[in-house]
Amino acid sequence: MDSPPENRLAAAVVTLGGRVLLVRRSETERFLPRVWGVPCGKLEPGERPEDGVLRELKEETGLLGAVVRKVGESSFVSRYRGREVKNRQDNFLVYPLTTDIALPLADQAAAWLWPHELDTVEVDDYNREIVAQAGPYLRDPRDHA
Repeated sequence: MDSPPENRLAAAVVTLGGRVLLVRRSETERFLPRVWGVPCGKLEPGERPEDGVLRELKEETGLLGAVVRKVGESSFVSRYRGREVKNRQDNFLVYPLTTDIALPLADQAAAWLWPHELDTVEVDDYNREIVAQAGPYLRDPRDHA
């Protein structure tokens, strides 16, 4: 029996002053339409995760960034054309070198949120876990009150 194909992905927990950038996916997306999450995408063949995460950040937000550190890994199984696909993802803390966000589709949105504000938007558990992996490196003003 064939083993399912595997996708390699990279996600960016972009942080500025302790806030995290989340992007709402377009309603036209096949996977998790209108759900908020961190910028993420598939790696190109032979692409290093550290390079792919910055490429995806630029494609999805228009931002340039610098990888600070890898904060963790995630995996999930999806279906594509009737086949099960394994997805393995490297998650990175990224500092933005630019701050003017340019989203590719008009029905998308972006927000800089404190980690305790994630409940104010529709974020799935998978993306919450990715942000949690970066948690030790994020500053929240409630931690210093």
